[in-house]
Amino acid sequence: MIKVSDSAKSKLEALMREEGHAPESSYVRVGVTSGGCSGLSYKLNLDTEIKETDKLFEDQGVRILIDKKSFLYLIGTTLEYSGGLNGKGFSFNNPNASRTCGCGESFAV
Repeated sequence: MIKVSDSAKSKLEALMREEGHAPESSYVRVGVTSGGCSGLSYKLNLDTEIKETDKLFEDQGVRILIDKKSFLYLIGTTLEYSGGLNGKGFSFNNPNASRTCGCGESFAV
């Protein structure tokens, strides 16, 4: 399961509305791909359709889709958002990561 921080929820809902999607009928698709300086990279997209291979979770009213392949890498992860002066954006607090790169966009297990 993935948790969503308060700040990430607010930003995701705003992004959904900007894209013309109602938060109640849209999803946040989270995944993992090969690549990045630590070996694996995070993916984060908005979606309106569930695929047969997706797992569906909901936290704080945000509906999250994860493909079965990515699920094991993301168990217990918290999606966070920081909009401070450094403009960090979304980040993943992943307890499964043994190391992460300096920018936080890739990780290894």
